[in-house]
Amino acid sequence: MTTEHQNNQLDLNQATAPEDTRADRSFDTIANHFEKKVYGGLKGEIRLAVLRRDIVEYSAQMSEALGRPLRILDVGAGLAQIAIELATQGHSVVINDISANMLEKAKANAEQIDQALDITWYVCPYQALAEKLTKEVDKFDLILSHALLEWLAEPAAVMDFFDQYLTDDGALSLCFYNPASFDYRNLIMGNFNLLDNTDYKADNKKSLTPNHPVAKEEVESWLKAHDYQTVRSSGLRVFHDYAPLKRGGHNDPDAVIRMELRYSQLEPYKWLGRYLHILAKR
Repeated sequence: MTTEHQNNQLDLNQATAPEDTRADRSFDTIANHFEKKVYGGLKGEIRLAVLRRDIVEYSAQMSEALGRPLRILDVGAGLAQIAIELATQGHSVVINDISANMLEKAKANAEQIDQALDITWYVCPYQALAEKLTKEVDKFDLILSHALLEWLAEPAAVMDFFDQYLTDDGALSLCFYNPASFDYRNLIMGNFNLLDNTDYKADNKKSLTPNHPVAKEEVESWLKAHDYQTVRSSGLRVFHDYAPLKRGGHNDPDAVIRMELRYSQLEPYKWLGRYLHILAKR
């Protein structure tokens, strides 16, 4: 997904400059395109494999320590695959997205599961969740926010929402587009024209590359300011997208996923991931 490629060096205050007409992004009109592009191939399988490894294992440990199923909120859930999987394990899940079409697809997937699931669905911007969540639990043990930060007009503001609805010993799962991967991939591909254009933005309304990604260092500064401690971090697609020639092991999808899982938590490879996943605890 896209980027102002030198975002790490650009003045982050530009994001809120008066001439900035940024708004929270909804994929309602391109839900089919999103499903096919993001999850229709090996890229999506890698993404889910890493998130599943990180989150399912950790949630099981949390549930065992608490002696009960978890209360989980998925904000900006999209197709909500991980949240639905957590529901199959007996956890109580609230799933939210700004797009009705995206949640309809998620619901259809959940209905294919031959099991009663404790899932509540809310179609609205996350800012409107407060009035709805009063009908539910006061706090959540685990909040998922995957590929949301880079599509928000004011991404830093969502940290206050997390603070309000996460339990004192709860965990936050943040997955977000890595701007450094844009630079690195275009260096490899020789797209120097994109790297020389400091104001590059995707002009295709179907583009799933964010124009305003948030750098890892910025996210880490938010977590520190809000008293979160990172308990694990991973890169998603740390090499797959950088391989222009599919040869050798790249022809074996299972082998690719196995290697992605192996290197996703190793320095320095994980920081090259197209997306980064940070699991943080209060």
